[in-house]
This record gives sequence, structure tokens and C-alpha cells, in this order.
Amino acid sequence: MVEAVQPVVQARGIVKIFGQHRALDGVDFEVRPGEVHALLGENGAGKSTLIKILTGAYQPDGGEVLLNGAAVRFSDPLDAQGHGIGTVYQEVNLLPNRSVAENLFLGHQPTRFGIVQRKVIEARARDLLATYGLEIDVKAELGSYSVAVQQIVAIARAVELSGKVLVLDEPTASLDRNEVAKMFEVVARLKARGLGIIFITHFLDQVFEIADRVTILRNGKLIGTKALPEVTATDVVRMMLGKDLALDHGGVGVAEAVQGPARVAFKSLGKQGKVAPFSLSLHEGEVVGVAGLLGSGRTEMARLMFGVDSADGGEISVGGRVVSIRNPAQAVAAGFGFCPEDRKLDGIFGELSVRENIIIALQAKLGWFRALNRDEQNEIAGNYAEALDIRAADHEMPVKLLSGGNQQKVILARWLAIDPNFLILDEPTRGIDVGAHAEIVRTINRLREEGMAMMVISSELDEVVAYSNRIVVMRDREMVAELSGADIAPSVIVAAIADNPGGQNVKMEANA
Repeated sequence: MVEAVQPVVQARGIVKIFGQHRALDGVDFEVRPGEVHALLGENGAGKSTLIKILTGAYQPDGGEVLLNGAAVRFSDPLDAQGHGIGTVYQEVNLLPNRSVAENLFLGHQPTRFGIVQRKVIEARARDLLATYGLEIDVKAELGSYSVAVQQIVAIARAVELSGKVLVLDEPTASLDRNEVAKMFEVVARLKARGLGIIFITHFLDQVFEIADRVTILRNGKLIGTKALPEVTATDVVRMMLGKDLALDHGGVGVAEAVQGPARVAFKSLGKQGKVAPFSLSLHEGEVVGVAGLLGSGRTEMARLMFGVDSADGGEISVGGRVVSIRNPAQAVAAGFGFCPEDRKLDGIFGELSVRENIIIALQAKLGWFRALNRDEQNEIAGNYAEALDIRAADHEMPVKLLSGGNQQKVILARWLAIDPNFLILDEPTRGIDVGAHAEIVRTINRLREEGMAMMVISSELDEVVAYSNRIVVMRDREMVAELSGADIAPSVIVAAIADNPGGQNVKMEANA
């Protein structure tokens, strides 16, 4: 257990406000010398905002940052770096077409009479990387090496430029198990040298393997900081998802499994580095919920189903007939709809009108030789706007001007307009108001009753329990459990997510 020494960097009562949104609300956080402190939380928890304040990218609206006990205010990331705080991101922010040695000393190369001393740089680079257990040709281009090696080079550079605190933001997201082990050897060496390390990840097993303490944020608030020997993975999941009370109700949702032939089936679908091969079938009038922490492979599964990403192998069938889905256009032709998690980036066409956003998928399915006339478009948009209670001044206003909840309903209307065989909803109720939230849930229940086959990804455990016939649980990019009947309960889901059944009846059933 880490001794209670003075933190090398500390945040006290940090507040950050964007417009009407309070991204951070009085958050405390600290990192001690020689410790790995994991920072966890789902999307929107405030992790990135806190890190940007600690590294000078943002200025806090309240609270203060202390370095070695003294208050500081970083003007920008370069200022923070000069004070000893370095950051390494998942996507290595170096120059792949330059040599390893050049990348290590870029911006502070040793020179003589204005000429860069390449031999000196290369010798220093070899010596520096040797301290990280890495022996490579430092003259070779950085891009010729694996992501793991590039990460270690990025870490070595960050430590050389800073040297007090190292922020590792999802450093293992693109690494295999052997590469993760190598990365952790490097982290252990830095920890032994007395660096304070902030470790951000979605992999709980890695947190328990390498971290000394964990801090959990939820919706911009500090939920708690714990020494890892004092908590279990289940405790951490409960804190992240905010289900301390709901875990005890033991209630079940729709419960009854749907029988009969599958409307759509996925067999051994997977993509290396994204999600392990999985098999799943869905029936008419069935909602299959998908639970798991951010980064568990939930969205990657949906993207493979809809052809956004190409699978390495496997088979997709609709109504018992094998179909080829290598891109979204083929998915739409097969009768698939997909409401993505990030509606602003991947869902709406902000500059287009509400009407155009609703009819665009149907028009694409019909083809441009069967163009919908304006009257047809107005009728379709009007019918779905009324059915889903889309609140807009008129159907010609840009969809970007609508509230988040109404934007979500426009995307849902778009896919309902093609009369799909199968509908995928990725976090359909995230970030919307209470009224829109209730309307989306009512729509899911109504569509199920009308015979729609749906897969719904959600972090809201009580919600997904309420409308799902079955629930699959994702962990570490793999489908690890399939729940039905009395097993559809928040407590069982949390146990499966945490890989800590502890007496819970978590079943991995064969897919129909």
C-alpha cells in the first residue's frame, strides 16, 4: 500500500463548466510519487476534462491545481510539460516517418555550430531506451515498429521532457497481451523511479494488476478514491455505474425468451483487435440488451453487424438466408438500421432539415431512380414526427437546432422509415432529457410488441433489464455471458462485467 506522502500533483475542488453543462463539479484528485493511480469512469464522467486541466489544455472555473504542494496555473500543455507533467495518448502523437532517435529528441536536439549531432542523438537514444528494456535500431523510422514499441518511445520522450507525472491515456487499447505485459514492465520501472503515474483505461483487470489506487468519476462528480486492496472489481463496477441501490431489487424485466426461427443470426463474427468472434441470433419481437463497460466491445459488435467495420470472418443470415454485409449500404439493403452512440458525429446531418434527415435512409434504399417527391417526403416526416413526438418548429429547420432528445428521435425515425428487419440502438437514451428518455423507452417496448427484432446497447442497467428478453454481457472485447429469465437482474450483470460471479448464477447459454 502506498504511504501517505505529499502528492506530486493535486486537484482540489475542480469545477469546469461548458455553457449550461457542469463537466466537473468540485472534483478532488491526487497522485503521489511512485504510485500508479487509475482514473475510471464511463463516457461523460469527466475524466478527459480533468486530465486537460491537469495538463494545461483547459483552465478550471473553480478550484486549484497544486504541484508539490504549491498552487500552479498552467497556461498551456507546454507549460505543464515544463513543470514536469507529460502525457501519452492511445494514438501515438509522434512522427512515424522520422527515426526513433529523432522522435525522442525532437525540439531539443544537441547541436554544434548549429548542426544537429546525429551520432550523439543516436547514442543517447540507445542508452535511454536501454533503461526501458528496449533494444532497437534507433536509426529506423518509428513507423516501422509495432504500436507497443511506439508507445514506449512516446513514454520515454514524455518522461525526458517532464519527469514528475506521466499521464497514460488508454495506452493499452491497441496492444495484445504480450505487448501489454511489456508496457507494464516499463510502468513498473517508472514507478520505481518515483514518477507519479495516472492510468486511464477501460480494462478492469489491468487496473487491478498495476494500479495502487483508483478514483472513480460519474457525471462530473467524484464518487470515491480507494486503495485497490480494499475493493473488488464488483465494487468498482457498482461505483462506475451508480447502481448501489438498484442491485438489491432483484427484479426481472420482460424475462420470457422468444422462441421460433431467428429473424437475423450472426455466426462467428469478429475482428482481430476489436472484438472476439461471437454468435448471436435474434427473433421476431425480441430485444437483446447488451451490457458492459465502455471499451468492452459493445459498439465494436454493432459496427461489425452493420458493416461499418469489415469482419475477419463469420456469417450473417436474415430469415435463414445468408447475406453479405461488407458495408452499411448492404446492411440497409438487408433491412438493418443502426442508431449510433455518437449522434452528433455519426448520426445526424446537422445542416440538413428534419425532413431530409428522416427520409435519407429510405431514399438511399429506394435508389435515386425512385426519388421521393416533396409531398411523399413531407408525409413520411410528418407521420414519424407525430408518432415519436419530435418537437420542432417545422420540418424544414436544420436538425442541429433540435435538442439532443429530439435529434435522437429523428435518427430513430430515419430507420423506422425503411421498415427494418433488425434495428441496432447504441446508447439510445444517453444525454437526453427525462421526457425524451421516457419516449425512447416506450418506443422500444412498442416496437418489440409489434414484432421488431432489436439489439439495444445501454449502460443503464435498470433500463436494459426492463425491456430485454435476453441480455449479453461484454468484457474485454468478448461476449462472456448470456442471461435470460430470472438471471436478467442488475446484480447478475455487474457480476459478469466484473468477472466475479461470487455465487451469482451467470450463464453462458448456447445461441439459438
